[in-house]
Amino acid sequence: MAARIRFFKHRCNALINMNSTSVIALRECLSRSYHVQKDFSSKQVRKTFTDFFHELYQHRIVKSSPVRPRGDTSLLFVNAGMNQFKPIFLGAADPRSEMVTYRRVVNSQKCVRAGGKHNDLEDVGRDVYHHTFFEMLGNWSFGDYFKEEACGMAWRLLTEEYRIPPERLYVSYFAGDAISGLPADEETRHIWLSIGVPADHLLPFGMRDNFWEMGETGPCGPCTEIHYDHIGGRNAALLVNADSPDVVEIWNLVFMQYNREADHSLRSLPHFSVDTGMGLERLVSVLQGQRSNYDTDLFTPLLSAIQQCANCPKYRGRTGEADVGKVDMAYRVVADHVRTLSVCIADGVYPGMSGAELVLRRILRRAVRFSSEVLQAPEGSLAGLVPTVAHILGDTYPELHKETDRIMDVINENEAQFLSSLKQGRRVIDRTLQRLEGSNSVFPAPVAWSLHRNLGFPLDLIGLMLEEKGMCIDQQSIDELASANEKLKRQTQSSGRETLFHLDLHTLAQLQADKVPQTDDFLKYHYSLGPDDKYVFQPCHATVQALYCGQALVSEVAEGQRCGVVLDRTCFYAEQGGQSHDQGYFIKDGLQDVMYPVEAVHLAGGYVVHQVTTADVLTKGDQVQLYVDEAQRLACMVKHTATHILNFALRQHLGPSVEQRGSHVAADRLRFDFSVKGSLSTTQLQEIEKSIRNIITEDSAVYIEEVSLARVKDIPGLRTVEEVYPDPVRVVSVAVPISDLFVSQTVRPTSVELCCGTHLRRTGEIGDLVIVSERQMVKGISRIIAVTGDDARQAQEAGQALAQEVESLMARLAAVTSPCLASTYRLAKEVGVLTDAVDCTPIPQWQRRELQTHLKSLQRTTNTIIRKLETKEAAVKAQSLKQKNGNKTVVVDTVDTDSISVLMKTVNQYSGKAPGSVVMLLSHQRHSGKVLCACQVPKGLSALSANDWALAVCAYLGGNAGGSSTVAKGTGNVADLAVAIRYAETFAKDKIQHQC
Repeated sequence: MAARIRFFKHRCNALINMNSTSVIALRECLSRSYHVQKDFSSKQVRKTFTDFFHELYQHRIVKSSPVRPRGDTSLLFVNAGMNQFKPIFLGAADPRSEMVTYRRVVNSQKCVRAGGKHNDLEDVGRDVYHHTFFEMLGNWSFGDYFKEEACGMAWRLLTEEYRIPPERLYVSYFAGDAISGLPADEETRHIWLSIGVPADHLLPFGMRDNFWEMGETGPCGPCTEIHYDHIGGRNAALLVNADSPDVVEIWNLVFMQYNREADHSLRSLPHFSVDTGMGLERLVSVLQGQRSNYDTDLFTPLLSAIQQCANCPKYRGRTGEADVGKVDMAYRVVADHVRTLSVCIADGVYPGMSGAELVLRRILRRAVRFSSEVLQAPEGSLAGLVPTVAHILGDTYPELHKETDRIMDVINENEAQFLSSLKQGRRVIDRTLQRLEGSNSVFPAPVAWSLHRNLGFPLDLIGLMLEEKGMCIDQQSIDELASANEKLKRQTQSSGRETLFHLDLHTLAQLQADKVPQTDDFLKYHYSLGPDDKYVFQPCHATVQALYCGQALVSEVAEGQRCGVVLDRTCFYAEQGGQSHDQGYFIKDGLQDVMYPVEAVHLAGGYVVHQVTTADVLTKGDQVQLYVDEAQRLACMVKHTATHILNFALRQHLGPSVEQRGSHVAADRLRFDFSVKGSLSTTQLQEIEKSIRNIITEDSAVYIEEVSLARVKDIPGLRTVEEVYPDPVRVVSVAVPISDLFVSQTVRPTSVELCCGTHLRRTGEIGDLVIVSERQMVKGISRIIAVTGDDARQAQEAGQALAQEVESLMARLAAVTSPCLASTYRLAKEVGVLTDAVDCTPIPQWQRRELQTHLKSLQRTTNTIIRKLETKEAAVKAQSLKQKNGNKTVVVDTVDTDSISVLMKTVNQYSGKAPGSVVMLLSHQRHSGKVLCACQVPKGLSALSANDWALAVCAYLGGNAGGSSTVAKGTGNVADLAVAIRYAETFAKDKIQHQC
């Protein structure tokens, strides 16, 4: 039957894809048979959905959650309507929260699918239905109604409220799965038949199509999907789930009735739930009689706005080869991506360098590239579309109206940065293609990697640009370069300065003898805060003074070699004062399209050495232009200023005896070591964070000035560390001008330090600070790890989420009045999993300690309950075995248990009842399939060792064992236990009889 269905699917797909005039005419004729409901605007479609469930079926309307997941590290973005309700499905909702009262809920949820498991980014624009941002309409029942009500509501909404002809709808249901032991969902089938769905419109499908799972473990269940035939006037059953653009799924109703356990088995849930999802964009296209989502009122205003500002033909909806120049694809990409950018930025996700921020950066750059290069739109056009997005979606998501200006500023700023890089990248690609002269269709991986590494080009964007020219990337080589880069990073992190090109004494002496001037690096401090509160970093022009390669000074370095480059001047920050070195690149005069990546920078004898892998020949005397990686530098500035404030706060709360013992400032976090008696208390950590936040909130100015060493001694409260300072030395003061520091009676306590690092101009730019780790390194020395900005906020959200889970677990354990062993085992396992999450997730350290205390208490409680229940169960089993075996001297038997602990307790209690007997008990562990073994022999019985006995039996079973002469345990593989029992009895009796 399955083969027959596949055959018909193939035939029907072939028919649908024919280009014959007759088939096209037939489609047009049939499509006119459905009277399109033109009165359904997207706003009305959304409102009709929520009103239907709210007014007729008493569902609570719940606001869409932000697209940034709160405390869920498994997701980059919210990608389904059920994400915000996961605590309910997982039984982890805070008992004191409003969420525990939810029974019937309806909403329209903002979703982003770009990155992670669900990633539609690369498909967007190629067709007319993929999106990175979409809205998911959904209704939920949490332990309230189930299949019959859900199906009835769905059918009524579609056929009566939306007036979709029933004959155009097809319904799929779960056909069962023999491997999983799941029967067909006949209940759902009968429900649909009773509603009036014709039997030939009701189709069974297997696990892939009609069984929904949250993840590797967790709630899951069969689902039933409703599909729509765009053409009509025929039986399209064979096109359901056949990837036909004419028959599409519009609604999925999931019936949560099982839980997928860690051993992959399925267990029935104590409360059944309903989770449905229907994409608004696809539904609107159906109701507005469109085959393309982009032809609905969710997109047509955007497409019109794009056409008005771009130098290109009007949008015509073409795809594939018909879309000459990929103009229509560019329309779709820009329209989709600006919606995603607007929603994400309004919800606090900004283009960045990791995680969701990196994905958003890729989306923005992809949109900029299509807007500027394909549509020929002027700079600023992308941001100019944001008010249109707000007009379309703002009534439902008012944050878009509120944040319109900020969204436009973020897009414009990032667009300007990328356009500069795009222009240079285009030149690099064109120049490389000219070199190849059409002899090779594979673009060199090192060049592509250089664009990615140095100019921030997403690799998929490079691939798209090359695809337009009939080229492709050598993906294997790209993967190798990425792997090598990651390996180099790890080596640099693990061995620090040892991986850098250090000038040795002889080389330094030679440089001095040759009268090579020391590097002027004061330009590293030449940055300013622009009128838009954005930092401006100026590039600088320099001359190559010396090249260091192969542990020697050379006059020229060939392409592809790693070397040290000494310049007469630089704007790069060399690693010092605990601050990481800058990264970036430089280009050579006369060779503007070749980038030399600067991987590390360090100081040696007054010379700044730039570690470079040459992209082309580099010669002493070459003129170069230097460009710092601005994002990495700014991140270090944030962490460095935050370190000073942390240092000040520690001394304020712990006293003047606190001394700095080391620090390190990197782009992703800061580390600070200090002297203190014992670890900080939870209260102290909270107070220190509060003080830091107060300084950040005050947005105090940061003053920096060079002062002679003789004068700095007069500054009260000055913090210094044990190192040699230059003269004059840079003084960094928060909130108090340097000149005021010398008038002690008028100066308030503040952070004042000698520092050569780069800093912010105002403290407010730190955003926030969270201490995610604090521990004693050695006696009297503690280490703090802290994060700032968005990372700090994410740590707080993760902490809140874990706190809710811990509180929920405590409430569930307290509610247990008559515990059983199986349920207590599960609770103990949850405690262990949650303990690991609390230990490993970046959250506020004060909160981590509170949660660890609660979890330790829970662990002690569950362990006590388990110990008592195991002892009780073992006593019952031992008594039963004693009655069965009487006064046997050698007792080998089986026990029904999955716990080695229960097995050993049973052996011990049996031995107590029969002190002269040797006892071995075996058990077939159901979840692992292994055989558990435990044995005990009386003390003084030299003829038989418990360890030898267990080893012999477990080896016979293909396993292993260990223990002492009196008690031992082990495991074996699945075998005939009756044969194993006879072997164990014979082994023991032979040993005992041999002694006699």
